[in-house]
Amino acid sequence: MYLTQLVLTNFRNYTRLFLDLPRHTTVLQGANAQGKTNLLEAIYYLAAARSPYTLNDAQLVNWLAEQDDLPHARVTAELARGNALTKIEIILTRNAGNGYQKHIRVNGVAKRAMDLLGLVNVVLFVPQDIALIDGAPAHRRHYLDVMLCQIDPAYRQALAQYNRVLEQRNALLKSLRDKNGTRANNGAAGQLEFWDERLIEHGSLLIARRQQAVVDLESLAQPVHLDLSGGHERLRLRYLPSFDPHPQRVDARQMGLPLDLLPPVSLPQKPDEIRPAFERTLQSMRSEELARGVTLIGPHRDEFRCFDGQIDLHTYGSRGQHRTTVLALKLAEVTLMARATGEQPILLLDDVLSELDTNRRRYLCAQLEHVEQALLTTTDLGDLTDELRKTAQIYTVVQGRLATNVRRET
Repeated sequence: MYLTQLVLTNFRNYTRLFLDLPRHTTVLQGANAQGKTNLLEAIYYLAAARSPYTLNDAQLVNWLAEQDDLPHARVTAELARGNALTKIEIILTRNAGNGYQKHIRVNGVAKRAMDLLGLVNVVLFVPQDIALIDGAPAHRRHYLDVMLCQIDPAYRQALAQYNRVLEQRNALLKSLRDKNGTRANNGAAGQLEFWDERLIEHGSLLIARRQQAVVDLESLAQPVHLDLSGGHERLRLRYLPSFDPHPQRVDARQMGLPLDLLPPVSLPQKPDEIRPAFERTLQSMRSEELARGVTLIGPHRDEFRCFDGQIDLHTYGSRGQHRTTVLALKLAEVTLMARATGEQPILLLDDVLSELDTNRRRYLCAQLEHVEQALLTTTDLGDLTDELRKTAQIYTVVQGRLATNVRRET
């Protein structure tokens, strides 16, 4: 899987760009605020139908386009998969409410945003990804969701259904709280039962898939992390649900037992094995949820953590350990997605080399030799290894334009 062509019209600071993309590695070099990140954002947008940096599509439209009679932006690409070529197009047009409406076409056929997921698989690595280790649980949940939605249609469907059910259930809980407070316990049981069943059905599948993904990521990231740490650190990942899906197990964490004595919290289970504990926990928390007007357990409140042996890197890890762990996770993600789909994802690296020390830069550059297609941005070509400078296609980006007279070194 790789893109052969990318065309941008009025996207961010690109008024018009027509770019033929080679396989393997493309380097975008230039000063800050010239459009390097915008180009990677456009490719991510084709894969996810949303930007990784903003929820407001209007911000993607070049400000000069506002002067046109019909303001719009367009992102078009040609995707090669095997012997087939697929044309993907997303057009943003001004609507009556002065916002922008999204139109998606694949080979000329109108599609929903959800239909794009899994068509172009990408792994995006940015300096802000350090929040995967030291940030809030929402960052780690989002990381798993983005990865799994690209490779697992069942997960994608369950997540969409779960979010709809959660919204409806929260609205009901809030309404019952506002009307009757905790006195609504008995009367609310019948109304909540319908939403409970669906929350449990979709939520159990999400938890099971996440558990397996965390186990797979750990097995793939461990050897990478071991190499990057000089053989001194052993990475461990743990999925931590908001309730214990193993109802017969004594919770060793609450007893203060060391991590090594714990069964893996992310030990994969089947959805049917999770549902009984999910249902019992929901019932036990009914009064508290009615009093607070919100759903208190479920995959929307789950967490996963990274450990060096028994050390929780979220709490005690150094900045260097955080960077090493994120790099190991991202490279593991590429391998996991390739194994799941039979095709390597496109790797997008946005100014990450400057965040790494010399050894980690060399390691990452060496890994790019094994990737089907990668695009990376940098302000300094000196961050690249000599080998990568010789093999990569290098462009200079200045104010939304790519210099075409920069050739590869020989």
